[in-house]
Amino acid sequence: MRKNLPNILTVSRIVMVMIFVVLATLANRAYLSEEWIFPLRLGAYILAILAGTTDLLDGHLARRWNQITDFGALMDPLADKIFVTATMLIAVEYRLMPAWIAVAVLCREFMVTGLRTLAAKKQVVISADRWGKLKTALQMVMLAIAGASWVWEFDLHSAKWFGVRLWYVWIAYLCGIVLVTVLSGLGYFIRYRDLFLHTGDDKSEK
Repeated sequence: MRKNLPNILTVSRIVMVMIFVVLATLANRAYLSEEWIFPLRLGAYILAILAGTTDLLDGHLARRWNQITDFGALMDPLADKIFVTATMLIAVEYRLMPAWIAVAVLCREFMVTGLRTLAAKKQVVISADRWGKLKTALQMVMLAIAGASWVWEFDLHSAKWFGVRLWYVWIAYLCGIVLVTVLSGLGYFIRYRDLFLHTGDDKSEK
């Protein structure tokens, strides 16, 4: 069990995200009666939190127990992208954030994934730097706040805080996340630019 635990956590994250999407989709007044809404949303929220927790655990345990495998190296980043994509799309569907925020974040995520794929092909490991870790932390807080407002139906659009509409504060926070996300991704491309700007004699297939 211990030998395979990091990979089990990675796979379980994908499974939990799929169930989260089903529950979040069903938790709509257009599909079900009122008494089912809160339990379904709460269940989806708890699953999203558990999935985010496995994101922190699987890589840590794999490194700590020296159980880094090819399967884990392939599936862990894919599971991360599935998690971020699913949760942000659900947030957009329920009007918890503008679509352009999700597009900006997801574009960065997939571009960095492509860079890591290229790096792996050239036997270069791209580890998360402090900007990347900050980006991840801010995104987790963002999803936690958005999820809580969704479950308990706290209206970010109309609520006020010291006379200021919370929606403006929320949008400012989201813009800050986009800025950190884009800068962290740009940092990777600048730091590892030799991976895709190298013009040696070696030729690779397109």
